[in-house]
Amino acid sequence: MTLPHPFDIATRLEALGDGRYRGATSPDYANMVGPFGGAVAAVMLRTPSIAPDRVGDPTALTVNFCGPIADGAFDVSARPVRTNRSNQHWSMELVQAGETAVTASALFTKRRETWSHTEARFPDVALASELERSGNAFRPPWAQRYDMRFAAGSMPSLKDEPPGVEPVSRVWLADDPPRPLDFISLAALCDAFFPRIFLRRPRWTPIGTVSFTVYFHATAASLEAQGERPVLGVAWASRFGNGIFDEHAEVWSDSRELLASAHQVVYFKE
Repeated sequence: MTLPHPFDIATRLEALGDGRYRGATSPDYANMVGPFGGAVAAVMLRTPSIAPDRVGDPTALTVNFCGPIADGAFDVSARPVRTNRSNQHWSMELVQAGETAVTASALFTKRRETWSHTEARFPDVALASELERSGNAFRPPWAQRYDMRFAAGSMPSLKDEPPGVEPVSRVWLADDPPRPLDFISLAALCDAFFPRIFLRRPRWTPIGTVSFTVYFHATAASLEAQGERPVLGVAWASRFGNGIFDEHAEVWSDSRELLASAHQVVYFKE
């Protein structure tokens, strides 16, 4: 008997009827405080994805973290706001202990063949097979669920406060244990980067994502073609200040196809 993948357990939902679902946090995807934000984003995307009246594939997902999520059960609701001929808009909400912890919206579209061009460029990096796996033993449980191989911008030590470096990371990422890539796991991968402030100013700083958006450029066929092989993640920041910094990210297939881009705003405390 094959056991479910830890990621599928962490994002599993029980249908309660009327667009309502029940889920629970997983110790496999725990962060320093609360669950890994990428796993939460994946839950929010899974909710409309499994709805019987869902139309098309994910094109955009925005997740707003309104408050802390405690270990344990939570309820998620999803409703289609409007359905047009080529796209469908969804609104989602995660509630725990009677309070709203997360709100989200998602856009699903019917993909069709058109002219295409990628303006972003695949970086010049070593192959995943040429790099050593990063040691994650002393990092949060969620980081141990990914095989990370850094070509640049690995997580610095926060003990000795070495000089800050350019907050850019290039890292090959794969689920551990291996799992075929799909839209749900791609949403989580877009958040699988250590906070940019730790590279620019490597000292321990309390942080928390406030808003996280993913744009899905991949089709279901391109994700199926990628399978379990590592994807390349690139992350950088534009501005730190006034208690907020941003993070930009790209996720590429090993055949140099841009699968997704993402943006988030992160709170930090002095």
